[in-house]
Amino acid sequence: MILRSFLLNEPPCIAIEQLGLLMRTLRGTIESFRLDGKRVAVTGAASGIGRAIAMQFAHAGAEVILLDLNTDSANGVAAEVGSETSRNVSTLACDVSEESSVAAAFSQIAASGGLDVLVNSAGVAHIGSILTTAPIDFDRLYRINVRGTYLAMQAAIPLMVKRRAGVIINMASIAATCGLSDRFAYSMTKGAVLAMTLSVAKDCLRLNIRCNCISPARVHTPFVDGFLAGNYPGQEVEMMQKLAAAQPIGRMGTPEEIAQLALFLASDAASFMTGTDYPIDGGFLTLR
Repeated sequence: MILRSFLLNEPPCIAIEQLGLLMRTLRGTIESFRLDGKRVAVTGAASGIGRAIAMQFAHAGAEVILLDLNTDSANGVAAEVGSETSRNVSTLACDVSEESSVAAAFSQIAASGGLDVLVNSAGVAHIGSILTTAPIDFDRLYRINVRGTYLAMQAAIPLMVKRRAGVIINMASIAATCGLSDRFAYSMTKGAVLAMTLSVAKDCLRLNIRCNCISPARVHTPFVDGFLAGNYPGQEVEMMQKLAAAQPIGRMGTPEEIAQLALFLASDAASFMTGTDYPIDGGFLTLR
């Protein structure tokens, strides 16, 4: 509009008015992505996607509570996030697979001020087909990825009910909706996360609680680096290129890109969105 005004030689006052309108529109858009006054709990916040979400949400004005089994790493992330954003960041030790640990953590969250947003980012991966997946590994992935997501949501929802609103974001995966080689147990858990998301979204409509999930393709996290170093010593660069090429866009995603989508879903800008799975996959599902 501003360029049009100059091209058509319209009076400067018109261009200035249009600039003011543009600035007000941008300000309103930015404010709709803010989380000022919101309390957010992020599981698996000590590294990777969880860490990036904690940082992104704190930048958007939220008070972030980091839940992780690795308290040393979580404390380090809290210090980093607090220093960079000047926001209130706290940590709680939490084993999401253990009911008593989750109950204790959310009891402290309730006592310290309640909860507006839950991000379930805690999870583990596994390589193996149905023929090579041992029961102990199947059970471990179920406990963390499925039971952990269930326990955290079950503990968080009563706190959101007290606020008469809330948002839940679960971390699923493209593995929930397509067949991937040697990801049997992992795919099972992420399919369950997707199904739980839909069920919770339906049941919580009357409670004014929105529930969505995010399904990333491959994301470059410290886990990927450690996995390649441990399983493909000396071939890390070659394998990294192979993993990147799996996405039609030609690279892996970044934790920060996942965090930006999570911020949108947690914000008022997404107030009409619930019960949906959001792939963020570099074209993996539709362009291969």
